[in-house]
Formats: sequence, structure tokens, C-alpha cells
Amino acid sequence: MTLHPIDIGIIVVYVVGVICMGFLFRKVAGQDVGSYFLAGRRIPWYALGISNAASMFDITGTMWLVTVLFVYGLKGAWLPWLWPTFNQVFLMVYLSVWIRRSGVITGAQWLTTRFGRGRGLELSRLSIVIFALVSVVGFLSYDFQGVGRFASVILPWDLSSDTYAILLMGITTIYVVLGGMYSVVVTDVIQFILLVISCISISYVAMKQISPADISAVIPHGWDRLFFGWRLDLDWGQILPEVNKKIAADGYSLFAIVWMMILFKGVLVSLAGPAPNYDMQRILAGRTARESALMSAMVPVALFPRYMMVAAFTVIGLVFFQPNLRAMGANIDFEKLMPYVIHNLLPVGVIGIVIAGLLAAFMSTFDSTVNAGAAYIVNDLYLRYIKPDASERATRRVNYLASFVVVLAGIAFGLMSASIHSVMQFIVSGLYGGYAAPNILKWHWWRFNAYGYFWGMISGIGLALLFPLLFPGVDMLYLFPLILLVSGGASVVASLLTPPEDEQVLKSFYKTVRPWGLWRPIHEKVVAEDPSFVYRTSWKRDLVNVVVGIVWQFTIMMTAIYIVLERFGSAALCATLVLGSSLFLRQNWYRKLEA
Repeated sequence: MTLHPIDIGIIVVYVVGVICMGFLFRKVAGQDVGSYFLAGRRIPWYALGISNAASMFDITGTMWLVTVLFVYGLKGAWLPWLWPTFNQVFLMVYLSVWIRRSGVITGAQWLTTRFGRGRGLELSRLSIVIFALVSVVGFLSYDFQGVGRFASVILPWDLSSDTYAILLMGITTIYVVLGGMYSVVVTDVIQFILLVISCISISYVAMKQISPADISAVIPHGWDRLFFGWRLDLDWGQILPEVNKKIAADGYSLFAIVWMMILFKGVLVSLAGPAPNYDMQRILAGRTARESALMSAMVPVALFPRYMMVAAFTVIGLVFFQPNLRAMGANIDFEKLMPYVIHNLLPVGVIGIVIAGLLAAFMSTFDSTVNAGAAYIVNDLYLRYIKPDASERATRRVNYLASFVVVLAGIAFGLMSASIHSVMQFIVSGLYGGYAAPNILKWHWWRFNAYGYFWGMISGIGLALLFPLLFPGVDMLYLFPLILLVSGGASVVASLLTPPEDEQVLKSFYKTVRPWGLWRPIHEKVVAEDPSFVYRTSWKRDLVNVVVGIVWQFTIMMTAIYIVLERFGSAALCATLVLGSSLFLRQNWYRKLEA
């Protein structure tokens, strides 16, 4: 693709600017481990929330969202629940508060507050470090796939997709390594502003050039219906026959069953709490437990522009790109849709801003993932087992080395990955299947111990790595229940065959975190020792707020999509639901957050 010098200049200025951020924050980030990985817990919640949203605004995920909205129509709006996107609602309602009360630096270190000390704790910490590093490398290989394919089409230099991915990862690594969390958050906020400008630009072009009638002329019957029956009932045969083959290959024809499995998996994974990645680091970086909850609430709001961009790319592709897709025949490639729109429909200057914005989307995800992965290597391996008394200078060097090691591993696995979809399914269904059971039990069952956690995590991770080899071509979503069953069974059996955790540790955890669930024996002992202890947590209120919160988050997304589709009646209805659910949450959640 040929770019105008103005567009190239915008991209170069942006890339040089983010590298300079790393040098700017190098000194303040190097003060100590807490400053490097959590920015000293001095960043306000709204900046952390915007940074977290920018980290989720990844270029690979955006390409995938455009594809599912194109192929499945408005029913594709349910498919992001695969991640699941609504885990942010569980976090904002109660889990962020529970996590932040610990005051630790990483998710593995958090386990000390739950399991105390001893061999079981060391095994459980080791299991979460293994999971964290496997998931971080998985996410980096996912990023590698997406940014390489995008850059090879959109940037003007004749390089392979792998070469582009390596170069962009290398550039991003520079400012992450130098500036730590300070650099990550500040650049994420700047990148988010750039992303919002890009989203507005693309949406304006789509709404100006395309009318609802234009869209109706190029979509199959049922494409514009959000709700569904047992079957998808979406036939592209008369418009773009190859799309029917993709639907069949995805295995989503019985859409109601797929949706129920997605919801089942999503609720369990959300109950388990955040995986040990950048989301967890943002929660732990909050100044207070209240601010960590508000940070999580900020994310769905801040992602509103992203869904406008997704809808804009989709409708432009539907109207203008279908002849190109038809010409591809059996080798149809939806990942070329976004580059086509940028190259053919945007003016000079806007092209540079949009490309810089999409590169920012990649960088904001990449930098947060690297920072989280390095935190586990440094804090939970080096400082715990190798050199606990390491000087700040030595620790800083290991920080740098750990970041480079994580990036190199991500590149290596990215080179071996077959596709974006395969990596995504491994992460969201396979790996998280092994994560869910032990991490639900750690919150809600007092008798669950560190040995149960270790065996549950290790069996789950092992099956997630093994199943793609045993069942090649099978969607990991359908293997999720089996992974969950084995992992959960291992967790319960190992806990019952080993002694419970120290009573003092359990009482301390219960008094500090105040979780709900099967904690009555510990609750009675805490009250017996301290009659003044007040338990204000309400599981009924939390779960009601979660249900309302999911409606709130989903209608925020649908409002953005309907605006770009120019279906203003539906947009108004969704906006009304957003307002109503917001007022409910203000009374039943916000006003009840601890000071």
C-alpha cells in the first residue's frame, strides 16, 4: 500500500513519541518493584480505567470483531462473550474490591493472603506463575498474528507479516522495559485519545457514505436481528456463498446452544476472577479498593468508541468490499477488509491518524501484557526464590531481562501459530477452562486449600495444552466442560485428602476480604473472637447488580453499533436501557461501595 508523506509523518511521530515516553519515565519507574509494576499506586482510577480499556482495544481483537459482525450480523454482538467481555461487570461489582484489599503486587503473591505459608503455598504460587506465563505468551502470539497481518497490508514497505510483527514488538518493548507501569499507563492514555479520534473518523466516513438502504441491499435475511432461535438461520448463499462455509467451519449454526455454552463458560470464568494479566495489575495498582472497582466500571464506558469503529468497518466492508471477497473464491480473507477501507475510503491525514490509532491499539495491549508477565518472573520467581535480597539496581536489570524473555517467547510461539482464531480459542476456552474451577473455589469455599489449588491448576493447564493435540480441529469451546470437570474434580479431591489451611490464615483472609460463599465455620469463629465484626457483604445484592450490569454493558455496546447503522430508534431504546440500568447501579452498587 502506498502512503502519502503526511500519513507516514504522522505514523513516525507517533512511534518516536511513545519511545520517548519510556526514557522520560525511566528514572521514576526504577525506584522499586512497586513503582515499576504498579506505578507506586499513585495513578487515579479513571486513568487506570482508560489504560485498561486501551489495553483491551487490540488490533487483533478488532479484526476478529469486524469479521464476526460481518458474518453473523447483529447476532455476532453476542460472540465477544467468549472472552467473556462481561467479566468486567463481576470485577466492578465486587471482585476488584476483594482483590485490592490484599495490597500485594501480583496475583501469585495474592495467594499468600489465602493460603498462608508452607509447601502447599509454594506449589500453588508456582502453578499461577506457570499459568500467567503460558497465558501471557499466548496473548503475545495472538498479538503477533494480528499486527503482522495488518501491517503487511497497510504499511508501504515490502516486508513480510512476521518481519513487521517482530519490528513493532521490538519498538513497543523499548518503552515498556524502560518506563514500566508509568510508561504503560501514560502512553495508553495518549493512545486512547488517538484511538477515539480514529473511531470517530471511521464512523463519520461510514455514516456519510452509506445509508440504511445500502446496507439492506447487501445483507441476507435476518442479518439485522439481534435475537435468535435454535438455529442461526442466516443464509449467505445468494450474496456471498463462501460465508456459509465459514459459519459451518466455526460450528455456530445451532446458535442457541452455542450461546448457552458461551454464557455458561463466561459466568464461571468471571466468578473465578481476573486471570493473572494486565487486568489484574490494574486492579492491584488502584489507590484504594473503591478506586479499583471504579476503574473496572470505567472500562465498558471507555470501550464505546471501539464498537463504533467495528460497526463502521463492517458496514463499509458490506457495501464496498464484497466484490473483492467474492473474487477471492475459496480463499476468502476477512482480515483484508480493514486495510481496504483505510486505503480506499479515507482522505490523506486521516489515513495516518487511523493507522497510528490501530498501531496504538496493538501497542497498548502488548505493553500491558509484557509488563504483567515480567512482574511474575521478577516478583514471584527471582525475588522469592533466587535472590530475595537483590539490590534495586540488580532488580531493575532483571526487570529488563524478564521483559525481553517474555517478548521473545511470544514471538517464537507467534511464528508457530496457525491462525488468530486457533490462538484465541486456546486462550479463552482451553486455558481458562483449567483456570475457572480452582479460582472459583478459592473465593467461595473455606475448606479449599493450596494443594487443591495446585492440582486443579496443573491438571487444567495440562489438559489445555494436550487437547489441541488429541482433538485437532475441535473447537475448544466444546472441550471446556471436560477441562472444567477434571480440573474441578482434582481441586476438590486434593483439598479433602490434605489438611485444611491454618485457621488464623483463614480468619485473617475472611476478615480482610469478606467474601461470600461457604464460609460459615470461619465466620462463627471470627465473630466469637471479635463480636464487633460486621459482615456487610450481600451475595444477593452483588448477583442482582451483576445481572443489571451485564445488561448495562451490553446495551452500551449495542447503542454504539446501532448509531453507526443509523437505526436510531433501536439506538434510543438501548440508550434508555443504559440510563435505567445506570440509575439502578448508582443506588444499589455505587452508593454502597466502601469509602
